[in-house]
Order: sequence, then structure tokens, then C-alpha cells
Amino acid sequence: MAQKYPVPPPDKFLALATTSVGCGPGGGTPMIARVALVDYRGQTVFSTYVLPTNQVTDYRTHTTGIQPADLQPGNAMPWKDVQDRVALLIRDKILVGHSLWQDLSVLGIPHPAVATRDVALYQPFRIALRFSPNSVIGLPTLMWQLMRRKVQEPHVCALETARATLDLYRSHATEWEGTISRGQWPSFLPPSTFSKCYL
Repeated sequence: MAQKYPVPPPDKFLALATTSVGCGPGGGTPMIARVALVDYRGQTVFSTYVLPTNQVTDYRTHTTGIQPADLQPGNAMPWKDVQDRVALLIRDKILVGHSLWQDLSVLGIPHPAVATRDVALYQPFRIALRFSPNSVIGLPTLMWQLMRRKVQEPHVCALETARATLDLYRSHATEWEGTISRGQWPSFLPPSTFSKCYL
């Protein structure tokens, strides 16, 4: 099939990842605590801790590695400043990530769905690992099964996550962008409950 759309250049891409702590009863509500953006080469574009906007009831330290001191003034930026900075940086960019709807949700920033490359939704990955179409495969599983690389050990790190999703995307970028350039979409839809995260 003939190409309908141009393949985007590398400088059009940014990988996004966030880490959340818990607020509310039992710490069940996610609240952004760290955000990272890296370019196509994996170089850091933006990385910061985020000052809590509500009381933290669970730092989730065993998985996030985040300590109370990390989220204090001097170590962390105000949430609104982070939101404005990220919104500016990702404008007109193609976002790479894993479960981007969660990142966009805690940031409160919608992004055009066609300008996302979500490794959690890429159909060939789910088919290759024989997961059901409705299953979201965790990033550690994707990275180990497809790239034989361990990530998020012992803690989840937003910078490491952003770089890992980018590496995973780049390993299949030719096929991924080739499909899109022919006017087809090679990914499943994100959860409908997060539709407000997309334009």
C-alpha cells in the first residue's frame, strides 16, 4: 500500500514517564510525584520531583523509591509549574510511553491520540507475547520478553521508564511508522474511562 503520511523525523519524538504516590484513604488515589521527558537519543529533556497538591498517605516507597524529603520545597517543583513546562515541551511532539493515559491523567494534560506511540497498546507486542487484546502488558515483561532487559528493579524510576519505552519503540519504529504512513493504526485503543486524556 502506498504511503499516505510522511514518517516523522527523530526530533519530533519525546518519551514521557511519571511516578505517582498515593493520596486519599489508603493511598489509593494516584498523585504525580516525579516526571521525566527524554529525547529520541534518550537524553534528559526535563526531570523533576513534584510538590504534592494533597497530603500524601502512601509514598509507595517499596516500588517508587520516593522518600518524604524528595517531595519538599527545594527538591521538588510546584505542580502547576511542572504542568505548564511539560505542556509546552510536548506541544506538537509525538509522545512515546507505556500506559500514557495514566501519565497524561496525573499531569492533567490532554494530547492528540494520533501523536502517541504507546508500547502498552501496540498490537504486534501483544500478539507476539500471546496476550489477549484487552490485556495491558507491564513494561518489565515487555522489556524482558522483547529486549532481554530488566527494568524497574528495585524501584520504578521515571527516567529509566522513559528511556526503556523509547528503546522498545525504536526497536520497532520502522514497522510502526510504516503502518501509520499507509493510513493504518497499529495500536489498540486506551481505556475509554481515560478518553479525556486525548484530543
